[in-house]
Amino acid sequence: MLGAAQWVAIAFLGLLLVAAVAPWLLAPGDPLAIDPGEAFLAPQWGHPFGTDESGRDIYTRVVHGAAPSLVIGVAATAIGIALALVLGLAAALGGRIVDFGVSRLLEVLFAFPGLLLALLVITVYGPGVVTSTIAVGLATAPGYARIIRSQTRSVAASPYVEAAVVLGRSRTRILSRHILPNAVVPVFVLVTLGVGQAIVWAAALSYLGLGAEPPAAEWGAMLFAGKNYLATAWWLTFFPGLAIVLSAAATTVLGRALQRRRPQ
Repeated sequence: MLGAAQWVAIAFLGLLLVAAVAPWLLAPGDPLAIDPGEAFLAPQWGHPFGTDESGRDIYTRVVHGAAPSLVIGVAATAIGIALALVLGLAAALGGRIVDFGVSRLLEVLFAFPGLLLALLVITVYGPGVVTSTIAVGLATAPGYARIIRSQTRSVAASPYVEAAVVLGRSRTRILSRHILPNAVVPVFVLVTLGVGQAIVWAAALSYLGLGAEPPAAEWGAMLFAGKNYLATAWWLTFFPGLAIVLSAAATTVLGRALQRRRPQ
């Protein structure tokens, strides 16, 4: 039974999905349209989130910024999960030498904080939306890989897998019918948690000027553009920052709920 917090999270994520797929339904204006005569307007009727230094409506930009922020979060999580599947399964099923090599690689990657690892990737390949998305995905992969490795080794040692071996089932059939469904599918519950984390990290990179760049309607880029006006126009950073926090919180609440409901 879902609680009130979970239903609120689902409702917010549904609203976020509408904003990403059809932002004109919530904000029909142009997020890049400027009006210097209305620059730095505080939140008011007609501009509920205020306007920025060029007179652009912050509400419209926040709504239209849901799409790139969500795409970056989902794409980065997908990259991290895909790489983690390769590393985790190789370590669990590839024998001692492969397991030793992959485990040492994961330990080296874990020596770096995730965001620092993403910064290192961007330093090598240069800033940009694509690079930051890949960087965040690579930074999240080690954590997923360790979970997949542990889960796969546990499943591979389970009685029903041993029974399949005794019955003479082929290695391919055992892998596809018994190990993968039970070891990998439960990990995808973590995707909801990963998307929120990826959105925050991607926004942090954009805030540092390493991801999307102004005047793009992307939450991190909006934070970057508004940081010079914190003392005089707080709404420039407050509302995109609030969108980031609520998105991460909603995905976390939903992810925790799915974890509790998953059969152990």
